[in-house]
Amino acid sequence: MKISTKGRYGLTIMIELAKKYGEGPISLKTIAQANDLSEHYLEQLISPLRNAGLVKSVRGAYGGYILADLPSQITSGDVIRVLEGPITPVEGIEDEEPAKRELWIRIRDAIKGVLDNTTLEDLASHSEDGQTDAYMFYI
Repeated sequence: MKISTKGRYGLTIMIELAKKYGEGPISLKTIAQANDLSEHYLEQLISPLRNAGLVKSVRGAYGGYILADLPSQITSGDVIRVLEGPITPVEGIEDEEPAKRELWIRIRDAIKGVLDNTTLEDLASHSEDGQTDAYMFYI
C-alpha cells in the first residue's frame, strides 16, 4: 500500500485543523499557504472529509473548516481510509497460499494498528514541539 498525495495532504489539512481546534474555522487558503500546497487541490480533498463527517464547514466572511470531533477522537486511520480506501498491502489476500496470506495479514494489521492508534492530537502536538523522535512506530 502506498499513501498518495491525497492521503498525505488530507492528513496535513486535518493536523492543521487539530492545531487550531477551538479557535474557530480555518480557511483552506490559510492551510495551503502555511504548508506551501495548492489551495485548489485541498478543495478537492476537503469534500470527502466533510462527507465522512470528519470536518464541518462554516460559511461566511470568517468561515472555513473545523474538526467535527475532538482531535483525540479522530485517528490518522480515519483520514487515510476516507481518502485512500481500505488499508491493504496487496490485493487478493484470500487467493494466496496460507504462509503468504498470514504475512500479508500481519503486515496489514500492523499498519492498521499504527494508523488507528495515532490520533490527530498526537500528530498536532508532535509537530508543534518540534521533536522528531517523540514517537517510534514499529511495524
